Amino acid sequence: MKVLVPVKRVIDYNVKVRVKSDQSGVDLANVKMSMNPFDEIAVEEAVRLKEAGTASEVIAISIGPEKAQDQIRQALAMGADRGILIKTDDEVEPLGVAKLLKAVCEAEKPDLVVMGKQAIDDDSNQTGQMLAALLGWAQGTFASKVEKAGDKLNVTREVDGGLQTVSLSLPAIVTTDLRLNEPRYASLPNIMKAKKKPLDIKSPEDFGADIKPRLKVVKVTEPAKREAGVKVGSVAELVDKLKNEAGVL
Repeated sequence: MKVLVPVKRVIDYNVKVRVKSDQSGVDLANVKMSMNPFDEIAVEEAVRLKEAGTASEVIAISIGPEKAQDQIRQALAMGADRGILIKTDDEVEPLGVAKLLKAVCEAEKPDLVVMGKQAIDDDSNQTGQMLAALLGWAQGTFASKVEKAGDKLNVTREVDGGLQTVSLSLPAIVTTDLRLNEPRYASLPNIMKAKKKPLDIKSPEDFGADIKPRLKVVKVTEPAKREAGVKVGSVAELVDKLKNEAGVL
């Protein structure tokens, strides 16, 4: 079974994001970048499937600038076999990403695509579902457990009411949730080996996909600063403030 894992280059989750002074976007100058945390979980799950003998090959793919090779190399150090970078300096929306991934799937013919449920920069949570729709494949989103059962894939999903298990026919799309696994740290020997693993560089034009943006960002603003709270002397005073000042009662 061949597994494809998309990974995205995002601002590191430990970094405090700053908005540009002109409100045109987020300031990326001298900011630490890393692999999207949900994608790390996806890479870990794909590598575990390979280690269990379920998967035969794991391919890491990223769509973004040349520096996105760093995130692909990280996936290779974690255990992926080869990488593909679709190089573009333009902002690619979820639909454009899904179209490019569809073209890659048609070329590589993977049996399974494992990807993060969302990226922490735009929080769209759309690409996996769009890719499944474009390909006409089964999908299991928000996965907290993945098991191969014969020619089916059992995916336990985290839903509002608890857990739901779905049985998917392959090929399929799985999007990962936080509780699926704990990603490993790449060892130094594996980091060195990753430098020698194949990494193909393509462009969007190679796949003939229309990735023109359909959305326009009007402005980006920081969240309103949280105001200091007040102490009340009694429950009656609390109720009065909630009713007359906050207007929530």
